Amino acid sequence: MRVLVTGGTGYIGSHTAIALIAAGHTPILVDNYSNSSPRVLARLEAITQQPLLHQQLEVRDQAALQQLCQQQAVEAVIHFAGLKAVGESVAQPLRYYQNNLDSTLSLLAAMQQVGINQLVFSSSATVYGDPRQLPLTERSPLQATNPYGQTKLMIETMLGDLAASQQGWNLTSLRYFNPIGAHPSGLIGEDPTDVPNNLLPYIAQVAVGRRQQLSVFGGDYPTVDGTGVRDYVHVMDVAQAHVAALEQAAHPDQHRVYNIGTGRGTSVLELIRAFEQASGQQIPYTIVDRRPGDSAACFADVSLARQQLGWQAQHDIVQACADAWRWQKQNPAGYADAA
Repeated sequence: MRVLVTGGTGYIGSHTAIALIAAGHTPILVDNYSNSSPRVLARLEAITQQPLLHQQLEVRDQAALQQLCQQQAVEAVIHFAGLKAVGESVAQPLRYYQNNLDSTLSLLAAMQQVGINQLVFSSSATVYGDPRQLPLTERSPLQATNPYGQTKLMIETMLGDLAASQQGWNLTSLRYFNPIGAHPSGLIGEDPTDVPNNLLPYIAQVAVGRRQQLSVFGGDYPTVDGTGVRDYVHVMDVAQAHVAALEQAAHPDQHRVYNIGTGRGTSVLELIRAFEQASGQQIPYTIVDRRPGDSAACFADVSLARQQLGWQAQHDIVQACADAWRWQKQNPAGYADAA
């Protein structure tokens, strides 16, 4: 299929482009580079050994989207584009609602005009809020606790309403838990534009000398070692989940939702030890007070994705840490090294 990938040079979008090509599909990448680098494109071409179709484009520009989809004979869409920092969304809620909702509405309207009816949406486990019961299934209560999570939940609602309103739509939301790692080549990986919001990039930046030490928020949770537990899933497994969702078209006229994780929880200290094992670097850390809003543990039940998509995670935590370290070691300043 010819697949439009919005946010195609972002962390998960760029890895998914590789998975799409490996599966025989043709990705057409669009991005406005507000939170990614165009330098990713040359790296992707080096990995895939073929030229990539790409265009700098604002997804909120419906006319430009329609024109591109017609010119490139797009058959399906994977939608990653959007703002994604929880803390920033709390400080700037209107910016998040406007950007994430407007871009999705523009995209769906363009698809409708052009006649494209298949979409895989990049959702998030943040739609579950503070878990009441673990593991989380797709039927667990939805209770997003921040504007970023609310935008994901509202977009899922849009997709459900759209599928119910008109025959032919084939819509899938993938609720990822905590993507980590990098492509095994070390050429692409997670490159936060500011202080990392996620744990593993922060650990990697400590290991490479960009940060002095790691602050572990909370050491008194009711978990295996007192630190928070999350479901960390390799980004290449997440990328493969999008291919599986794209290729599974047996249930049109529905909005389907799947958890994408490993089904296992890993504590902060366990992740630190795994990274030290994979990298040979010692990670200095200090345990500090809990952060407001953090839950003790969060991990997925991934049986539905296994049953219906034929997908399950293939990489373990040590492999994810080794790949993340290879990326960080080869690119200490991220994509800025390629300047």
